[in-house]
Amino acid sequence: MKKTLSATSTALSAALVLGALALPASVAQAQNLAVVNGKPIPTARVDALARQVLRGQPPTPEIMEELKQAVIDRELLAQEARRQGLAATPEYRAQIEFAQESLLIRELVARFQQTNPVTDADFQEGYQRFVAANGGKEYHARHILVPTEAEAQALLAQLKKGAKFDALAKQHSKDPGSAARGGDLDWAPAQGYVPEFAAALQALGKGQTSEAPVQTQFGWHLLQVEDVRDIQLPSLNDVKPQLAQEIGQRKFEEFQKDLRAKAKIK
Repeated sequence: MKKTLSATSTALSAALVLGALALPASVAQAQNLAVVNGKPIPTARVDALARQVLRGQPPTPEIMEELKQAVIDRELLAQEARRQGLAATPEYRAQIEFAQESLLIRELVARFQQTNPVTDADFQEGYQRFVAANGGKEYHARHILVPTEAEAQALLAQLKKGAKFDALAKQHSKDPGSAARGGDLDWAPAQGYVPEFAAALQALGKGQTSEAPVQTQFGWHLLQVEDVRDIQLPSLNDVKPQLAQEIGQRKFEEFQKDLRAKAKIK
């Protein structure tokens, strides 16, 4: 219980200081929580704060009492701020205007999402883009990395005479991530490697070894492809939440661009 109250207190402090509560107009007619310096405080404020802080967690009597006191403290601070004339300052008015604008934009986004839902056709198109961007082949490869071309050529000569690729990798490769595994890089798409390495990898078929050393920024490589397969992508259902967010954001960005195109901006 102490842990829950502590976490709640932190959230209450943030809500109290930042003034995060937005109350409906009907609040004035709600049952009063308290009367602070003659001003009625409706119970709906506690309910609103509970929804914001607890996020579906069932409230306990202790938490509800803490929420009540937080609302009262917030009202006291607000009254004192008004008494000191802070509500009339340019800084306060600018913040109020900005907050109102933010709330309006949030409502606009919510309405746009309701009237422009992501359709099945949108999902199919989005999934096709996802497949095009992430599909292709992936390779189970090994490599040997050495500092010089001469060393790479010497090892290549040994491979052509029948030496085992994994044994040479364990003995000679300078790649700390794969040398102990016989140069095994596991499964990965070619685009996951630097361009020179990727191009050499894609030129090889299953069971083939590079005919010449490949130079990259890391040194000189010998490559061997153990297997090749199509990249195993998640299904449409698996990526629907991600697609829904991306498609919805793209639609709203297009709406925003259209507004800007039609606007008279000097």
